Amino acid sequence: MAKKIIKLWFDKQGDYLEVTFEKKAGFFRQTKNDAVMEKVDDKGHILGFSVMNVSKLSRKPLEVFLV
Repeated sequence: MAKKIIKLWFDKQGDYLEVTFEKKAGFFRQTKNDAVMEKVDDKGHILGFSVMNVSKLSRKPLEVFLV
């Protein structure tokens, strides 16, 4: 089985979390949750996601469907 590296980056001052599954050119697009953006390549494959205002999520879990 091939191993995958997942990269996490948290900006405490900006209250921003970014998770990357694959390092590849892409762009962010909105999801149904205003706090979450998904990063996709030009074919729509998910490369990662970002979460804004992470500290406000401490009271309940965040559930988002990534396409």
